[in-house]
Amino acid sequence: MIPLRDANPTRRTPVVTVLLIVACFGAFAYELGLQASGGDQALDAFIRRWGVTPAELTSAWSRCAWASRETATLVTHQFLHGGWLHLLGNLLYLWIFGNNIEDRLGRLRFLTFYLLGGLVAGLTQVAISPGSDIPTIGASGAIAATLGAYLVVFPRARITSLVFLGFFYQLINVPAVIVLAFWFVLQLIDGLASLGVTDVTGGVAFFAHIGGFIFGAGVALLLRRRRTAVG
Repeated sequence: MIPLRDANPTRRTPVVTVLLIVACFGAFAYELGLQASGGDQALDAFIRRWGVTPAELTSAWSRCAWASRETATLVTHQFLHGGWLHLLGNLLYLWIFGNNIEDRLGRLRFLTFYLLGGLVAGLTQVAISPGSDIPTIGASGAIAATLGAYLVVFPRARITSLVFLGFFYQLINVPAVIVLAFWFVLQLIDGLASLGVTDVTGGVAFFAHIGGFIFGAGVALLLRRRRTAVG
């Protein structure tokens, strides 16, 4: 099930969502340029330097090096991607779901929420595999936080999704609660299946997705309760 759009109009232009998309495209263009000029070795070195590498982060924090490059990677990794499919898939989700959360939270609060969601997602992956020497990159953890918030705030919004049935496909309109719950369950299943599996070539950071999603849903629930109490 691949979401394509939602029937959930916004009241204002999603400036921050657009800027985040532009920033991710800009970072990816830099990666492509680096690879073209310096080869795969130069790109790998860049990814290793600015992606979240659990072993490096835990080592830095064990020395109380809080204000370090390793700490900064909890933010920088959110703008790096491993290929066109990785980039475009993430940004499709960001565009569909991010604009409404930005509309609800406001621009500055959404930017803060998004970056914190990515930070929590990165820390979740580090907590699961603290000794891993594989860098984690991608906006998916921050976007997962956005999905979690969307589930809480707009559970009944209709999502037009592409569903494959063997060699055939169909467009269906599904409530957001079904689309996002389905997505989260897949992350849980794949995440649990990945425990204990060593892959030196890297893979999907399922627990970053899980951590980001729970963070986003939790923040949205807290804000809703606060609004209800004030009201």
